[in-house]
Amino acid sequence: MSSETPVWFITASSSGFGKYIALEALSRGHKVIASARSTARISDLASAGADTVALDVTSPLPELQKIAKEANSKYGRITHLVNAAGYILEGAVEETSPKEDFDTFNTNVFGMLNVIKAFLPYLRATSGEKTISNFGSIASWGGGPGFALYSGTKWACSGISESLRPELEPFGIKTTVIEPGYFRTGFLNAGARVKSAVQMKEYDETVVGQTRAALDKTDNNQPGDVVKGCKVIVDILTHSGVAEGKDIPIRVALGSDSPPYIEKKLRDTQKLLDEWKPITMSTDHE
Repeated sequence: MSSETPVWFITASSSGFGKYIALEALSRGHKVIASARSTARISDLASAGADTVALDVTSPLPELQKIAKEANSKYGRITHLVNAAGYILEGAVEETSPKEDFDTFNTNVFGMLNVIKAFLPYLRATSGEKTISNFGSIASWGGGPGFALYSGTKWACSGISESLRPELEPFGIKTTVIEPGYFRTGFLNAGARVKSAVQMKEYDETVVGQTRAALDKTDNNQPGDVVKGCKVIVDILTHSGVAEGKDIPIRVALGSDSPPYIEKKLRDTQKLLDEWKPITMSTDHE
């Protein structure tokens, strides 16, 4: 890491991981440029010492590039880019509309991509190690009834992050994907959790209906403490605290429920491969 004070640019800083990463970085004396669709939503971060800027990740790339240029000019560098914008679209695939499908990909995936594109020239020009942190989820590892679109976006975020890692390492940029389990943020609150406009009665008594009920029950009862989680994230991204002496990993399986969920997916996948390998590997040219 550079000996200069770290400078963070964080999207979706009005709540959840974006907000508490900003507060944790500020508590360490770092510079933070916090963004949200409206600066009024992050006035508390401004009071805590952050610079604030209005940014909608779904804006056209030229607009994001302008914001990136202005952000970089504040301190002459960006060392940590955090893409925290994202939401869950709840609904069976048959229920969600093409517009709802596009909108969730536009925020969760295309927004992340375009913010990265806008900031990369400045990250590459900054000396020392830099980081890009994207938010996946345990849903990056497994789909499920009623949240296929969310899972699809998070698989995309994780896959893109894995690809960015070797692309950007030659420039001293470490890419990581944070894959949290259930943390007690406002993510599932009314207004943040988006439900498909169409809800078909045919799905009420199926596993989709069970998912709806489970999300209602989980809201505000998640096991993860977002403040503790963000302290670990900032430690990892700055090689400090619990992560002192460690490299920045390609993925951060965050929360007590994330590693077990991923481990089960690995076991199930290995079992499937073992069962079908004699058949599926018999397809080469003679």
